[in-house]
Amino acid sequence: MNSTLNQTGVARRIKQAFLGLSLLGLAYQVSAQTQVDDAWVRATVAGQQATGAFMTLTASSDSKLLSVQSPVAKTVQIHQSSMKNDVMSMQPVDSVALPAGKAVTLDPHGYHVMLIDLSAQVKEGTTVPLTLTVENAKGEKESIEVQAQVRALNMADHKM
Repeated sequence: MNSTLNQTGVARRIKQAFLGLSLLGLAYQVSAQTQVDDAWVRATVAGQQATGAFMTLTASSDSKLLSVQSPVAKTVQIHQSSMKNDVMSMQPVDSVALPAGKAVTLDPHGYHVMLIDLSAQVKEGTTVPLTLTVENAKGEKESIEVQAQVRALNMADHKM
């Protein structure tokens, strides 16, 4: 009888060890993906139909930002601002490269996210839900849920 109890205890410990190792593996997978920092959206005035979303992305492996969605806008696009002949222009892009381990900043002067045909005014002090789709070099896609802070118009180009 003592031998049977011992075998049951050993079997239980082995199962716990495997479970622990499995959980560690899941934790590694989660931490080995794309990190989003300082996500924010520029506040709007009443009647304004578009605004921008900005953030810093750091991928653990070569990846690319493919798309962004948000329930606050009918259309969400990734854009790039550029200066040509002293004229600023903004064009949609298919993706943004995220080199492994390098922080890529989406800001008002370069790559950024445009929220177009807003369903309501975006007010300072609230948050805007964003869903980012990132694809790594192996073709594996990840969805990242972000709550972006809404910042006042006069704070738009400054980190809080």
